[in-house]
Parts: sequence; structure tokens; C-alpha cells
Amino acid sequence: MSPIAILLTCLAATQGPVLGIEGTRFTLDGQPTFLIGISYYGALAIEDETVLADDLDTMRQHGFNWVRIWACWNTYDENTSAVNRDGTPHGPYLDRLTRLCASAGQRGMIVDVTLHRGEQEGVPRTFEEHLAVTETLARTLKPFRNAYFDVGNERNVGDARYVPLEEVGRLIARIKEIDPERLCTASDGGEIALDEVADYLSVGHVDFLAPHRGRHAGSPAETAARTTALLNTAAGIRPVPVHHQEPFRRGYADWQPDAKDFQTDLEGARDGGAAGWCFHNGGTRTTEDERPRRSFDLRPAEDRLFEQFDAEEQALLHWLRGNVKATPRTGAAR
Repeated sequence: MSPIAILLTCLAATQGPVLGIEGTRFTLDGQPTFLIGISYYGALAIEDETVLADDLDTMRQHGFNWVRIWACWNTYDENTSAVNRDGTPHGPYLDRLTRLCASAGQRGMIVDVTLHRGEQEGVPRTFEEHLAVTETLARTLKPFRNAYFDVGNERNVGDARYVPLEEVGRLIARIKEIDPERLCTASDGGEIALDEVADYLSVGHVDFLAPHRGRHAGSPAETAARTTALLNTAAGIRPVPVHHQEPFRRGYADWQPDAKDFQTDLEGARDGGAAGWCFHNGGTRTTEDERPRRSFDLRPAEDRLFEQFDAEEQALLHWLRGNVKATPRTGAAR
């Protein structure tokens, strides 16, 4: 096969907008783009393609240009993980992951594919299992240029989730061997202390920082300054984006953020120089069955995601629809 034929074959196999990095910003197809996303964690439980398509279309209408899903998800007594601990495909869920990446790509959207460690069935417990799962996902998703990996959700938390930064670096190195251009991070269950930034970059080899900031009433007003501090610290080592991938949410603790809190947080992220922000949502800890569970439970027996949002979340969505615009191809937000 001639070099031109090989190039054309590779281009034909590539799907979705190409996610990249330019300094401290994300790019889509080479254009600087602020990512505005939404938690869609249990999406691999969605069986009906029309439901998935309708959800993604609704997200685009509200200005969202990325979604965060979990490749290993076992909650409410059902394992919808895409891959078994030994790296083999699990049921229909790996195919659903590729379907989701393809459907999102057709709409100019990015997919955050998150991994974590834990004790639930379908979730890797050791580095060896974590590596097996990671390798399968890296190979399977290679055609989809609209995806990135969070190789360890809240990897610093001192329970079953804990992934040492040295192991983060090894996981990311293996992904890059399989797919050199794939962007990767490992999220931090907190602010990311400034004296830990160097280790994230030099030991963990992350492509961008993903702090999960504080979930308290003062948090929205602090976002701009915290973002700028991280950017300034990283600049002395290696300039990278700061991505607010999982901020606070309703139903988590005593403090219940309202629509204005979400707006303030988003605006603070942008003012501070962040590259992306997420409308995080999930189960309600104060109810016996955790309903509404929002993105945590998207099985057919449950209400659709946008039907589960309460009045404050709906108010935020209304504000986003009126204040965020995105182009159909790249999702470049204003």
C-alpha cells in the first residue's frame, strides 16, 4: 500500500473531532475551545440508541460539548463496566462505549473516559488489573480522537481508590505506547496542593490537571484564584490546562448549591484561565434510595437524565441555553 493510501485509510478510520492541547487551552480540530461538560457517568447502561442520541442532542442544545462517563461502573447492584478485570470485554458494554464515542463525535463532542480502583465487581483492584483494563480501552478507542482518559478518579484519596503517582505515570506511558496522541490525566479528590503540581507533571506525566475542588458554600467564589494559582505553578514546570472535571453537585452534602452557585463557579473557572468546566450531578445522599440519582443511574427503568434534574438544576440549564453558544462541528464555546 502506498504512503498516500495508508494516510487516507488512517483518516477514514479516525472518528470525531480531534482533541488537542495548545499551551493551557484545549483545542478541537486545532481551534482553541473551552470545554463545558456534563456528568453522564452511568451512560453504558443505556440500551436504546435513540435515547442516547436524544440525550446528546439535548446536551448540545444547552451548549455542552463534552460528557464524562465511567468505563468501570458498578452501582445500584448492576455492573455496567465496559471491561472485565482481566481486560476482556464485558457483555455489551464495550460496544456501547464505542457507540457513545461515535455518537458524541458526530455532534462535535468530547468524551471523558474515567477509570478508578475499588472493590466492586468489574472495578480493577490492583495495578495489574488496572493495566489490563487500560490496555483494552486504549486499543479499542484508538480511532476516536474525541476521547481522553482519566486513568484514576480521585487517585489521591486514601482508600481503595488510591493510585500512586508512579503507577499513574506507568498507566499513561502504556496508553501512549498504544496511542501516542491520546490525552490523559488522573483526577485529584481535592484542591491539588501547589507543592504537588510538580509530581503530577513529572511523575504522573499527566497532560492536564484535573482538580475536584471543595464542596462548600465558599467554593464558587474561590475558583478563579485557585485556577490561576495552579496555572502559575505549572508554568514554571510545564504549562498545561486546568480542567474542572468534577466540581460540586446537588444531593452530595448539607450545602445544596443553587443555580447561581453553578454559574459563579463556571464564570470563575473561565476568568481564572481554566480550559474546561463540568455541570456535575449524581445521586442524592439524603434519600434512602438516593433518588433522584441523575447520571449515576441511567438504566432503562429509571427516568431519563434531563427528567431527573430538580428546579435549581433546570434553572442552570435554562441559563446555559441562553448564555452558551457552540458550533455544530467543534463545539467551540463562547
